[in-house]
Amino acid sequence: MDLQNWIDKGYDLIINFAPKVIGAILIWVIGSWVIKLIIKGIKKALEKGDYDISLKKFLLNLTTWTFKILLIVIVLGTVGVETTSFAAILAAAGLAVGLALQGSLANFAGGVLIMLFKPFKVGDLIECQGEVGTVKLIEIFTTKLTGLSNKEIIIPNGVLSNGNIVNYSTEGTRRVDLIFGVGYDSDIKKTKEVLMNVLTSNPKILKDPAPTVNVLELADSSINFAVRPWCETADYWSVYFETTENTKEALDAAGIDIPYPHQVEIQKKG
Repeated sequence: MDLQNWIDKGYDLIINFAPKVIGAILIWVIGSWVIKLIIKGIKKALEKGDYDISLKKFLLNLTTWTFKILLIVIVLGTVGVETTSFAAILAAAGLAVGLALQGSLANFAGGVLIMLFKPFKVGDLIECQGEVGTVKLIEIFTTKLTGLSNKEIIIPNGVLSNGNIVNYSTEGTRRVDLIFGVGYDSDIKKTKEVLMNVLTSNPKILKDPAPTVNVLELADSSINFAVRPWCETADYWSVYFETTENTKEALDAAGIDIPYPHQVEIQKKG
């Protein structure tokens, strides 16, 4: 009798659970196949978008595991396992991890935004968070710059993505803004000719857009001229220093008085 009871119970279990197990197996097989197709499609889309390789890998892994966890929950529900508590545990664990890694998650989100919207790329000269440098490496959590004095600057992507970014390399050219002052006894037309000759004689200064020389202001002790040459981004500092030096020599040669002390100022606007 005992053996017969066990046989009957086993038969009942098979009858009751066999369809669920078979259904769960089918769901797993079909779901895994669908996930592969989805991941393949996402991979092709990312490759067309020319996104950073580290971002591609992370997004593919994140998407794959998200779908796999969802598939596991569906399979467990199919065989009769209560998934409500399981989902609650996952949610609680996710909340705890999120709170513990709040700063890191902000940097990660910033890295994703930077890689998606591409406000700059490796090799660009940018100004951000009070720093100026060439972009050396864009990572998930941080961006590394090489400063003008060859120092490495590491900026968290969270604050970087939420702050102002000035990209000097996007347009390919830059305007060098300089101010030179001469004495009140100086002839304005002659001074403008001397300054313009300095600009047009430098091969690094572009002809289009054309450089300009204009009277900026009548200061207390000098007539100040705004000198505005354009150049390739890579030649910015060369043009800046060469123009400053050549202007001093040209004004001296022309006998145009330069008030002392005289300071050359960089206009940051424009």
